[in-house]
Amino acid sequence: MYKKPSKQQLLLRRIAMSVVASLLVVITVTITVLFMLGYRFDSGSIEQGALLQFDSSPNGADVWVDDKLVNGRTATKQTVLSGQHTVTMAKNGYEEWTRTLNLAAGTLTWLDYIRFIPVDRPAEEVLTYENLVSATFSPENRWVLAQETADQPVFQLIDLRSETVTASALTISQDLITDATTEGVAHTYAVKSWNSGGRYVLIKHSYGDKTEWLTLDTQDRANDRNITRSLSIDLQDVAFMGTNGTTFYGLAIDGTLRKLDVNASTISGALISQVQSFTLFDSSIIQYIGVDTATNTKLVGVYRDGDSAPHVLRSGAAMDTPLAIAATRYYSKDYVAIAEGAAVTILRGSYPGSSDQDASSLQELSVLPLQGAVTSLSFSPEGDFMLVQSGAEYLSYELEHLRAATGTVSADVNGTIESLRWLDEAHLWSGIGEGLVMRDFNGINAHQIMNVTPGFGASLSQNGRFFYGIHRTDAGFVLQRVTMVL
Repeated sequence: MYKKPSKQQLLLRRIAMSVVASLLVVITVTITVLFMLGYRFDSGSIEQGALLQFDSSPNGADVWVDDKLVNGRTATKQTVLSGQHTVTMAKNGYEEWTRTLNLAAGTLTWLDYIRFIPVDRPAEEVLTYENLVSATFSPENRWVLAQETADQPVFQLIDLRSETVTASALTISQDLITDATTEGVAHTYAVKSWNSGGRYVLIKHSYGDKTEWLTLDTQDRANDRNITRSLSIDLQDVAFMGTNGTTFYGLAIDGTLRKLDVNASTISGALISQVQSFTLFDSSIIQYIGVDTATNTKLVGVYRDGDSAPHVLRSGAAMDTPLAIAATRYYSKDYVAIAEGAAVTILRGSYPGSSDQDASSLQELSVLPLQGAVTSLSFSPEGDFMLVQSGAEYLSYELEHLRAATGTVSADVNGTIESLRWLDEAHLWSGIGEGLVMRDFNGINAHQIMNVTPGFGASLSQNGRFFYGIHRTDAGFVLQRVTMVL
C-alpha cells in the first residue's frame, strides 16, 4: 500500500538529487577541462598529452601519427601522449613528408610550415640570356634584378608578380657615375642589396682603385643617387636604414659607422668606432664586429637607433679568431647569437636601455659547439629558428622548444661548399653539388628541385606557386622555374 512520503523524506530526496546532479556537472566539467588540457586515460591512469597542430601548403593533406590516420585533413590537430612520435603527411601528386620528434606533456607543437614537393617537377624556361653575372631577388619575391655584364650600369628588372614573366632594362645615367667617360678607366658594377621595401637597390661601383656607392630606384630613374658624391664621404660598406631609399648606415674608411641622409645631405657623428663589419636586423638594430684598440682584441656588440652608445656583448677575442653575430626578436624577447671560433652562444632577454652599458639583461640561453670555425650565422625571417654553418656541417636550433639538429651539405666537384640560405621562415636552400636542394630548417625532407648554377639567387614566387632559379646551358643562361603547387 502506497504511503505518501513525509516532508522530511521529500527534502532528503531533493537534496540527494541535487548532490548527484552537482557531482555530475563537476565530473563533466572536470573531464572537459582535462580533455582540453590534453589529458587522456591510458593503461589505467590519466596522463597529460601534447597537442599537435598541422597545416601544409597546399593544404588538404592526410596526416598519420604513428601510422594512425588523424581525423580530418590539413589544417587539423591531434592530441597525443608525451614521448616520441612519427608524423607523416601525404597528398596525391606530392612527395611524402615525415618527421619524428619527442613531445613533452602539456606542450603545443606547430607542424604548420610544411611545403609539399611535387613528385614530377620539370623545369620550365622563362627567360634566356647570352651572359649573366648576377641575379638578385627582392624581398617578398616580387622582382629579380639581373645583370648581364659587370662593366656596364645596365640591369634587367624581371617582374615575377604574375604567371607571365616580363623584363625591362634599367640604366643608371652616366651623369651619376664618376669618370664614366674617362678613357682608360675600368668600371665594375656589383649589386649589393635590395631595400626592405623591394624598390631600391644598392650598387657598388669600382673604378680604377676607387669605390663609390649608387642607389637604383627600380620604379623611377630620376631618383637614382650617387651616395658617395652627394655626401663627399668614402665608404667601405653601406646598408639601407629604412624603406625610403635615401637614408643609410655607412661604414667609413676609418672604421666609424654613421647615419647618412642623401636628401638632407647630412652625415651624423660616429655611432660606433673601430668597426670591422656590420649587419642590420629590422633596419634599426646594428650588429657589429669591432676592435678594442686598448687591448688589440676583437669584440661584438649591438647598437639600436637612438641609443647614446653601442653595447658590447663579447670582448677579448684574439684578432685571428673568427667572430659572427646575429640578432632577432621572438615572442617579445630579444635573442642574440654570437659565434666565436667553433662555438655559438645564444643570449635571450632584452637589450640594455639607451644609456645603460650593462648588458646583463641578456642572459645565456645555450652554448652550441661545432666541429670547426663558424662560416655563417643567421636567424630565420620571423625569428623562430637559428642556423649556423661550419664548412659542410650545419646546425639548426628551435628557439621555442630549444631543440638542435645537425646535418651536412654537399660540395661540388672542386670541393666548394656553399652557405645554406633561408627560403622562407622554415625552409633552407643551397645551390651547389646536387643542384638546388630544398630542405626543412632542421635538414630533413631534402629534395633536389632543379639544376642551377652556383653563385646566383633563387626564390619562391610571392604566392609560393613557382620556384625560380638560374641555370647555365651551352647557349647561355636560363631563368627557369618549377611548379610547386599543382
